[in-house]
Amino acid sequence: MTSAASPALPSAAAPVSRSRSGGAKRVLPGFHLTLGYTLLYLCLIVLIPLTTLVFKTFTMSWEQFWEAVTAPRVLASYRLTFGASFLAALANLFFGLLVAWVLVRYKFPGKKIVDALVDLPFALPTAVAGISLTALLAGNGWIGQYLEPMGIKLAFTPAGVVVALIFIGLPFVVRTVQPVLEDTEKELEEAATSLGATRWQTFRLVILPSIMPALLTGFAMAFARAIGEYGSVIFIAGNMPMVSEITPLVIIGKLEQYDYQGATAVALVMLVFSFLMLLVINALQSWQRKRGASA
Repeated sequence: MTSAASPALPSAAAPVSRSRSGGAKRVLPGFHLTLGYTLLYLCLIVLIPLTTLVFKTFTMSWEQFWEAVTAPRVLASYRLTFGASFLAALANLFFGLLVAWVLVRYKFPGKKIVDALVDLPFALPTAVAGISLTALLAGNGWIGQYLEPMGIKLAFTPAGVVVALIFIGLPFVVRTVQPVLEDTEKELEEAATSLGATRWQTFRLVILPSIMPALLTGFAMAFARAIGEYGSVIFIAGNMPMVSEITPLVIIGKLEQYDYQGATAVALVMLVFSFLMLLVINALQSWQRKRGASA
């Protein structure tokens, strides 16, 4: 006498649930619905505000626009913003590589703490960073009181702007280069050493070419981040027109004076440059992925 058949249990090799069309059942809604929500979100958060900025600028004539974006005070702010951002990104290119190298290649007590400190500029409010740097570098600060007697004045000068931008841009280089350094094959370095290469030759001919795309990407990200920085700079810059005034502060000043057209004109220039930097970063990341795939 046979017993009643028990319900069949799915075997380990049984396929996951299928949709009516026979394909794997998606966790999220279908492509059309997901794409619709994505486009709606991007329009509300990004495209509509930026489009409003562009349309507001178009209410000006070309002469008014050119006069607004090429005023002497605005040009001076361009020179400081882009120049200080470039110098800070160059400094982070060197020191970011150094920090990433130490975190990847060496073991030492407190390594996890140092690794966490790298991300501190991400979590710290930029205004807090600006106040802290000003307290350190001012004439009566812990460090500034020793530097100013030697003729080195950092606070309330363009040099202080560079210091603040170095602080906020360092994590971009470190976090971009660090995973690439971890993936580099040490066997190539050992082979170069066994063939008689010096340490500098090994770094220049073996290591540097493999991490160059990541270095350039980190440099571009730190540069782009520094261009739009505001909170950490206004406290240490001194904000003197034609001397230590950054472009975001010029935009804020025009808004406070109800010069909305002038503010949007200068903001449009920054928007165009930021978009160009975004294209450069995407191109560098694509180059980095292609090199990683061909390696």
